[in-house]
Amino acid sequence: MNDCIFCKLVRKEIPTKVVYEDNDVFVFNDINPKAEVHLLIIPKMHIESMLHLTTEHSALMGKIMILANNLALEYGLDGGYKTQINTGLKGGQEVFHLHVHVVGNR
Repeated sequence: MNDCIFCKLVRKEIPTKVVYEDNDVFVFNDINPKAEVHLLIIPKMHIESMLHLTTEHSALMGKIMILANNLALEYGLDGGYKTQINTGLKGGQEVFHLHVHVVGNR
């Protein structure tokens, strides 16, 4: 998707501080943080939402969930943290590129 803001971040068309990046995922700080730590983990592949996942995405989603935990621990959230995936318009999704919020230290 050429006009997707998250795809533009992945392509480095919009500057952001990259927290983590590999061949499959891209992690950055939320621009409107709800806590001291508020990361967004996105697949580099454009997937609109959880509603568009298939079994072919199983490994990718597993990788994202493990990464969420590893990053939370790296950021000192060993006492606990919140993950959130808003799905679809009625689920509160604002950017239609699948993303996982990792939030902690309110």
